[in-house]
Amino acid sequence: MLLYLQNNIWTILIALTSGGMLFWSFFGNRLRGIKEVDHIAALQLINHQNALVLDVREQGEYDAGHVLNSKLIPLGKLSGRIGELEKYREKPIVVVCRSGQRSASACALLGKLGFAQSHNLNGGIIAWQKASLPLEK
Repeated sequence: MLLYLQNNIWTILIALTSGGMLFWSFFGNRLRGIKEVDHIAALQLINHQNALVLDVREQGEYDAGHVLNSKLIPLGKLSGRIGELEKYREKPIVVVCRSGQRSASACALLGKLGFAQSHNLNGGIIAWQKASLPLEK
């Protein structure tokens, strides 16, 4: 057994690393306390609970197409512009980006700052478009 481990250490390490990455992709956001919603749940939050849609992409991405009535604050500027969101502290916020990675980081930051109802749009604008939901330009 020990000889097998010694002869295959790199294969074993690669397998363990891959498994860890797969685990993190499925459970990482949950472990970080980030609430994820799909496009259906996001629509329910927007239409029935008057959720703010916070877009954390860059200006050019936003201009190419964004969710109707969304507010643009690029992720890199979010900390400095958090005051603009103060009136939404107790309200639902759906955070979007291109694929769901930057918005997950934004949700983590919002959660640390006391915005308990922030939700990451799983799959981002890409998932929104795949569901044939409208974008505004």
